[in-house]
Amino acid sequence: MSGISLKRSNVAAYFSRQVRRVVVLRFCSPRIPNDNLPKANPNAVPLPRHVAFLRGVSPMNASMPELKRAFELAGFSEVRTLLSSGNVVFSDRARSAQVLRQRAERAMQTHLDRTFITFVRSSEYLQTMLEADPFGEFDLPPGAKCVVAFLRQPCARQLSLPITLDDARILKVVGSEVFVTYVPGPNGPVFMRLLERTFGTDITTRTIDTVRKCAWA
Repeated sequence: MSGISLKRSNVAAYFSRQVRRVVVLRFCSPRIPNDNLPKANPNAVPLPRHVAFLRGVSPMNASMPELKRAFELAGFSEVRTLLSSGNVVFSDRARSAQVLRQRAERAMQTHLDRTFITFVRSSEYLQTMLEADPFGEFDLPPGAKCVVAFLRQPCARQLSLPITLDDARILKVVGSEVFVTYVPGPNGPVFMRLLERTFGTDITTRTIDTVRKCAWA
């Protein structure tokens, strides 16, 4: 019995020493003052946000994770892809749409072995455009879909608006954006035929809802 009591006494002494050690380490170890911890810079300015609209992208010809990775390898940060129609939102210090477009197209060619025609707009620009309610001044028919077409350059021609084809109408052109409506029907995407007949094929289109999602992403 004395042996058992001795073993128990040794165990108790061991645990007592461990508890004292933890207490000493917890309360006697030097602490790093909070003032010495790294702090966020309250004056840091977020990088400008941009949206790249790519022409001709679908799940059949482009992987969204691979597309995102190509933009990251181009040096863009906070990259997101939205939907599966070629919408890439990212941050970058550069503000020139042409510079950003060229970097994006080079990155796709390098890392995807192909590129897509790219149209870049700043998120701030898109937000201002949407807040102006570009379709609000028009009396739209029931069931009409609102579409924004993006051009590479501002339209230099004087157009007599609206321009119509069946139930598709080009209502307004502001800078490099064209505002179109159409009523879905059995003849397919008539609005694309109308746009390409008027502006050529170097364009891409998005519904107003998609533009809105991208502008605030």
